Amino acid sequence: MSGSSTSRNPVIPSMSKCRFCSAPLAHSVVDLGTSPLCQKHVRPEDARKPELFYPLHVYVCGACWLVQLEEFAGPEEIFAEDYAYFSSYSDSWLGHARAYAGMAAGRFGLGPGSLVVEVASNDGYLLQYFVEQGIPVLGVEPAANVAQAAREKGVRTEVQFFGRAAARRLSAQYGKASLLVGNNVLAHVPDLDDFVGGIKAMLAEGGVLTMEFPHLQRLIEQNQFDTIYHEHFSYLSFVVVHRIFAHHGITLFDVEELPTHGGSLRIYGCHAEDGGKPVSNRVGALLERERRLGMETLAYYAGFEERVKAAKRKLLEFLIGARREGKTVAGYGAPGKGNTLLNYCGIRTDLLDFTVDRSPHKQGNFLPGTRIPIFAPDKIRDARPDYVLILPWNLREEICRQLSYVEAWGGKFVVPIPEVQVLERPVAEEVFNLNPSS
Repeated sequence: MSGSSTSRNPVIPSMSKCRFCSAPLAHSVVDLGTSPLCQKHVRPEDARKPELFYPLHVYVCGACWLVQLEEFAGPEEIFAEDYAYFSSYSDSWLGHARAYAGMAAGRFGLGPGSLVVEVASNDGYLLQYFVEQGIPVLGVEPAANVAQAAREKGVRTEVQFFGRAAARRLSAQYGKASLLVGNNVLAHVPDLDDFVGGIKAMLAEGGVLTMEFPHLQRLIEQNQFDTIYHEHFSYLSFVVVHRIFAHHGITLFDVEELPTHGGSLRIYGCHAEDGGKPVSNRVGALLERERRLGMETLAYYAGFEERVKAAKRKLLEFLIGARREGKTVAGYGAPGKGNTLLNYCGIRTDLLDFTVDRSPHKQGNFLPGTRIPIFAPDKIRDARPDYVLILPWNLREEICRQLSYVEAWGGKFVVPIPEVQVLERPVAEEVFNLNPSS
């Protein structure tokens, strides 16, 4: 091809700049080809229409070490009115939210005079548990259809994108946040400066923020390449997040490592000028660990793409082998990560008959790109597949328990990450150790 390069790091257009420090992006982490937006499920009436595919290529900034995608589709397109992700269809995630609400109310002394604000509050999955405790809440959610589901639960919700301007409007109308929460939103933000600046503006004096996001260390070391999709603009290490929040005058005084989403971090922050909150030893320990691992060096990311390619080949070998043996394979779930996996591997109905999902907002549609049909979970019982490929592998314990009846006809569960594995003992505790010690 004219103009092609044999360099390990392909030439990157000069306009590509880091979304935090604006340094030119010059270092490739992994190229997953092109893929459609992962929550744009195809309705039956649109099945003959074309789809837009965007590059899914991850870079690391050599100046501030933020790992990121370029922005091809903006938030307005991604989180449109027909956004298909509703948090409340995972029992384990609801349990996680309920436990957090109880912990936060006690630790930070929240009560009727407090205000809990959640950014990207989805369908009220978390704030409903503060409402139950009599604590005033405000959800900020850009997807109108999802926000309506929250309102139906009695969760006060404003439909808008969050940033400095929104923070000024909301704090003038409702007051500032005693506790500001953001779960799995920081990675979804194309303009980090505006978003974190909005957090600074929305947080009350003496208030606390917590945010949860998938940990980059787990993504790289456990080969979680399927968690890369266009809705995730950034892939976050603690050293980078610590740097970003400090830049905006926010001190991170504690951090926890969580098993959710294959391994996440929960950070705790306050205004730097507040003082008074002792910084946990966990902050310094995690910063030191990431630096010792080399997460601020190019060498740390060098072998990732080859491991991704190897995982793709192993999954395809398994599926092709199953088909040659006359076995049937169905999927469970229609998550964003599943769409990255299937599109990158080129898996369609020739290898995966269908998938199922608990969310009625996805049932009856087709997965983007691959056009694999999505049914209700009862389809598994009717079809009796030999293998069930669990696409949201981070929920595999929950799913294996829900579908335990599969074992009645000799069916087996399969997970694709970190590489394809048939689960011989699907509910054994060791199978679900998603957050091993370093």
